[in-house]
Amino acid sequence: MVNFDNTAIAFQMKNDAALDRAYFLFKLISNEPLVKIGTAATNFALNAQLPVEGLIRATVFDHFCGGVSEEDCLQIIKELGSYGVQSILDYSVEGKVEENQFDLAVEKNLEILSFIKSREKIPFAVFKPTALGSSDLFFKVSEGIELNESEKNAYSRIVERYHTLCSKAKELNLKLLVDAEESWLQKAADDLCLEMMKVYNTEQPIVYNTYQMYRWDKMKDLEELFDLANQFSFFPGIKLVRGAYMEKERKRANEKGYTSPICKNKQETDINFDKGAKFILNQIEKASIFIGSHNEQSTLLVIKYMEEYNIPSDHRHIWFGQLYGMSDHISFNLAKHGYNVSKYIPYGPVKDVMPYLIRRAEENTSVAGQTNRELELIKRERSRRKLL
Repeated sequence: MVNFDNTAIAFQMKNDAALDRAYFLFKLISNEPLVKIGTAATNFALNAQLPVEGLIRATVFDHFCGGVSEEDCLQIIKELGSYGVQSILDYSVEGKVEENQFDLAVEKNLEILSFIKSREKIPFAVFKPTALGSSDLFFKVSEGIELNESEKNAYSRIVERYHTLCSKAKELNLKLLVDAEESWLQKAADDLCLEMMKVYNTEQPIVYNTYQMYRWDKMKDLEELFDLANQFSFFPGIKLVRGAYMEKERKRANEKGYTSPICKNKQETDINFDKGAKFILNQIEKASIFIGSHNEQSTLLVIKYMEEYNIPSDHRHIWFGQLYGMSDHISFNLAKHGYNVSKYIPYGPVKDVMPYLIRRAEENTSVAGQTNRELELIKRERSRRKLL
C-alpha cells in the first residue's frame, strides 16, 4: 500500500543540506508578505542588473529548477531515474510576443525533442500554446472575433507550428503535453489540440491536451472529447490538473460581469477532478491520462480505481506527475510501488525563468495547506535523521 507519510522514501534524494534549504524556502513561501517583498526586490535587482543571479541560483532556482540548459539538467534526470522517477524538461521562458520569438520557440522545442529521444527516463515533451503564437490571436479565435488578413496569416502560422512539433513527436515516438491557458484563450487551444489528435493520435496517444478541472464545464468537454474520439478513431491524450489561474479567472469574471468559469469551492473542484479521472480510467485501453496533481487524496483515489478495475500499476497509459521541488512524498512513494511517475523540471536562463518561479511562489501561498504540508514532512524527516 502506498504510504505518502514515508519521509525516508520521499526525501531519499536529498542530503541534509538540501533538506535544510527546502525547509528554509518553504518557511519563506509560507509567509505571504515576505513573498510579495521578495518578489519586488528580486524584480528590481534583476532589472537593475545587480549581481544577484548567484544567490538566486543557490537558493530558489536550484530547488525548483533543473538548470540553465538541457545538459545542465542531466545530473538531476539521472538521479531521479535511479529512484524510478522520470523527468519532463520544461523550458520555462515566458512572455515572448514577437513572430520571430514564436519561431525560435518551435526551434527550441524541436531541439528538446531530439535531445530527449536519445536519452532514457524522459518520456514526455511539453509546450505552452502562447509560446507558439500571440495570446491576442488565441483570444480572438476563442471569442469568435473575425480576423483580418494579417491575423489570419499569423494564425495559420500558429497551426503550422503545432503541426511541426506534433509531427516530430510522432516521428520520434514521444509523447507531447500541451499546457493550458486562461479560459478566454483556451477554446482556440482546445480546438488546435483536437485537430492534432485527429491527425497524430490514430495509432497511439502522442498529443495530450490539458484539462483544468477547477472549471465546472470541463467534465462536459471530456465527454465530448471521447465522443469525437469514437467518431474519428483517435486515442485521446489527457493531462488532468486542477488548474493554475484561479485568482486571475475570478477577478476577470467579476470585473467584466460574467459567470466565473471556476468551481464555487475546492470541494466542487475535487469532485470534478476525481470524476474526470474515473471517467478516463474506465476507458483506459482507448485513451491515456497524465495525472498532474499534488493532492494526496485524489492520487490515492486513482490508485483505488486502478485496483478496482484491475489495472496494473505500470500501465503504459497512466502517468502521475508533480513539479520538481514539490510533493516528493507523492512522487517517490509512487515510484517505489511501481507507478509511472514524472517530475516536471523547469529550466532556462535564471533571469528568464524568474517569472515562472515568482508565479510558483505566489501559487504556493494561495493554495491552502500545500506549503504547510511540505514543511511538516520536511520537519519529520529532519527529526528522523537526527535519531539515526
